[in-house]
Amino acid sequence: MTAPLAEKKKLDVSRLVLLFSILILVVIVAVPVLLILVTAFFENGKFNIAGVAKILSDPDTYQALLNSLVIAAGTTVVSTVLGTFFAWLVARTDLPFKSTMKALFLVPFMLPSFIGALAWKVLLSPRSGYINKLLMAIFGLERAPFDIMSLGGIIAIESMYLFPFVFLQVAGALERMDPTLEESARISGADLFTITRKITLPLVMPSILAGALLVALYSLSHFGVPAILGTEKGIFNIPTKIYERIYSSGGSFGAIRVGTILSTILVISAALILKLQDLLLKKGQYQVIAGKSMRPVVLKLRGLKYPLLAISIIYISITVILPTITIFLVGGLKTYGLPFQLKFMTWDNYLKIFQWKITKDAIWNSLYLSVGAAFVTMLAGTMISYVIVKMKFRGKFILQFLGVLPFSLPGTVIALGVILTWSGRFGINLYNTPWIIFVAYVARYMAFAIKSSSASLSQVSDSLEEAGRACGATHWQSLKDIVLPLIRPGMISAFFLIFLPALRELTTSVLLYGPTTRTIGVAIYTLNEDGETVKAAALASIALIIIFVGETLIRKFLATLEQRATKVEEIKNVPA
Repeated sequence: MTAPLAEKKKLDVSRLVLLFSILILVVIVAVPVLLILVTAFFENGKFNIAGVAKILSDPDTYQALLNSLVIAAGTTVVSTVLGTFFAWLVARTDLPFKSTMKALFLVPFMLPSFIGALAWKVLLSPRSGYINKLLMAIFGLERAPFDIMSLGGIIAIESMYLFPFVFLQVAGALERMDPTLEESARISGADLFTITRKITLPLVMPSILAGALLVALYSLSHFGVPAILGTEKGIFNIPTKIYERIYSSGGSFGAIRVGTILSTILVISAALILKLQDLLLKKGQYQVIAGKSMRPVVLKLRGLKYPLLAISIIYISITVILPTITIFLVGGLKTYGLPFQLKFMTWDNYLKIFQWKITKDAIWNSLYLSVGAAFVTMLAGTMISYVIVKMKFRGKFILQFLGVLPFSLPGTVIALGVILTWSGRFGINLYNTPWIIFVAYVARYMAFAIKSSSASLSQVSDSLEEAGRACGATHWQSLKDIVLPLIRPGMISAFFLIFLPALRELTTSVLLYGPTTRTIGVAIYTLNEDGETVKAAALASIALIIIFVGETLIRKFLATLEQRATKVEEIKNVPA
């Protein structure tokens, strides 16, 4: 083969990969987001700001917006305090069992928050909550002492599951921080509280704020917790108001347009939060990592060591163990409301989960949608990552932006964009089919695949491909035989990063499901809404088992891959 012909084939393959990557991101991401904006601001082909203003000035809309802001603000404050405190404990003190406690503090991050909300509704609802009934019986109270179905309850439950965002950010910063200033303060006679308040916290403030902004971003777009704890009492945030408007009208276009207008609030909020986070992380005055290797000094808690350990264990017990046990117990009751006694328990509910059509279909739908979406998104994300990392062309930043945009947007917004795009407007109608959920998952989790594959591709030297082509391999052969085997661990990691979140997803699929396309999250939510609390809890228990087994297998698999990679590196470094 002549050199010009080989070069032409190489260019053809590169151009094909580039065009296909652009096509995927335009169809999956750009068009749905653009249609949301067009639908929100244009009516009958004309710019209609008056219609937008009318909807935004509606008292219900105003109240939903106000609730969203109150929930997001409250959750952010509580999560930031909890995350910073526990991060300081495990990173900078001599707290016993620190590695175990660090792992336990991350468990809420892996659990679906709407299942936690369901458990706490069972425990602390004002009319039938088990803890409320127990306290009323013990103390002779006429009214329930706690009401989890309130703004305060929503904030409390969301904080339990979102504080790991702050915990991870702050713990990482504290573990890498130069301890010189703290040591100097200690030598000067400053006590632990003064050092922490005046030196440690100001130095890690960018990490604290970055984690807090992530919490605010997620809280603004949360559907599950406000839906389970708020809607029954008439407490709506923007995502639940969008859901309520669309389903109360039977999915009419007018309701969808209202949803798009409300979605623009979430889009603008997300953009502002991400921009603010970017500005905070770029500030140069908060440089806490020194050029030389240092290990921060561990602060001795002395008499506070075991009381703080007890507080940590109690917190984990309340936020993780208690609701998890509650879900399993309620799922085993013969009838909801009966006491947790052996004579009122049965295994039939768990066995029938795989016989009831709604729950059996939900498990099957979630499994094949999450596996299929993870596989397709992994392949598409790898291809797009190759274009971003290895190819040089103008406008690359647009692909990067489109790739990560869906992850920055609330799931409700993605769902509405998918509805507008794939409901017959362009000749393809996927509404009420599993495919519309599949497309939404691909768009929603594309950033996971791009980030993971890009990290792997950036470590592969361009000289390896060039060497392969110099030996006569085509561009496709060099990709297939050299690049893909080297980045396989990153691709596998991307698959699992997508599979588990998609398996327990609710916010996106709750607007997209049809009569036969419920996912696990949607089935749990709809069963609870229909008063089938025992069935909802039994399905939630099965979901938790699937998630736990999946997390365990994935961790072991990734650890095995890492060990193999380490052995390969060791073999490479052995002198000939």
